Amino acid sequence: MSIRVFIIDDSAVVRKVLTDILTAAAGIEVIGSAQDPIFALAHMEKNWPDVITLDIEMPRMDGITFLKKIMLERPTPIVMCSTLTEKGSKASLDALRLGAIDVVAKPKSDVKTSLPESSRDLVNAIKVAAKANMAVLKPMPIARISPTRNKFNADAMLEKGQKLGVKKAGSLIAIGASTGGTQALAAVLAALPSNTLPILIVQHMPAQFTQAFAKRLNEVSRVEVKEAEDNDALLPGLVLIAPGGKHMMLQVTQFGASVKIKDGPPVNRHKPSVDVLFRSVAKYAGADALGIIMTGMGDDGAVGIKEMRDVGAKTIAQNEETCVVYGMPAVAVKLGGIDHVLALSKIPQMIVQHRRV
Repeated sequence: MSIRVFIIDDSAVVRKVLTDILTAAAGIEVIGSAQDPIFALAHMEKNWPDVITLDIEMPRMDGITFLKKIMLERPTPIVMCSTLTEKGSKASLDALRLGAIDVVAKPKSDVKTSLPESSRDLVNAIKVAAKANMAVLKPMPIARISPTRNKFNADAMLEKGQKLGVKKAGSLIAIGASTGGTQALAAVLAALPSNTLPILIVQHMPAQFTQAFAKRLNEVSRVEVKEAEDNDALLPGLVLIAPGGKHMMLQVTQFGASVKIKDGPPVNRHKPSVDVLFRSVAKYAGADALGIIMTGMGDDGAVGIKEMRDVGAKTIAQNEETCVVYGMPAVAVKLGGIDHVLALSKIPQMIVQHRRV
């Protein structure tokens, strides 16, 4: 069965290019397109799609308003096509918070020639969205207080094995997530006390999004959340989000434990990569660490979390029932890298209980 897709975008050029890209992809059928959500609803009522691609800025009804309506009345996997500007990033984060599965970049200019370059990302996003568990998608709490054809592993950034003779980093939490992770991470962090152990997070996300994402998480959490910068120290109550487009690794220097932010090839087709973070945690924190792998498509982090477990770290995988996409945790379980498989609601308690320095 083909994945039936409906395209909503006010640009006729974008609609045509998206249609051409998706029609050429195996296993995908474009069943229609419309210039705004009101026209789209009239068409979709007769033949409801499996996945919707949605622009944000449109006449009569914007994408965010339409997303809210669909998630309330008839939850359907939605992939946002967004410009990677500061304004577009904030709107796209709102979309992810409200239940969109993914965001695909839409160039600001030269659409006809440049959009096909993103075709692989778009096709992959559609296929992931079609498998999403819509029942577990819930809005992020309200404030209270890119891939490549070459698949490298973590060897491209860091040798495997513990660093002998180096002082350990102490107790910490390392988390990896992808599709569905924006909501899942918000739920976990919002439940943690302000004195929680240092937390390092890799969430697969474009470079323009991670700073705004960290700010959003900071608004819903008692812990402090920020986009990581090179040499940021690990501190109790501090959560560091890996910046999009760079890898984040744990390091231990004469000044103590901190993070290293470094460019390099995508690992498992991702940058930042969960495997790179987890390997560095295995190397410098060993048995003092807690590793958590959460909702996401693919296998990034599965090898790294097993490396953590092999050196004595405790490890957790989010269970299938609460994952938007049960990919990364499933592979980690299959590889034998997991001590506990837990529902999302149980993960904060395990973080709080993890031993301290």
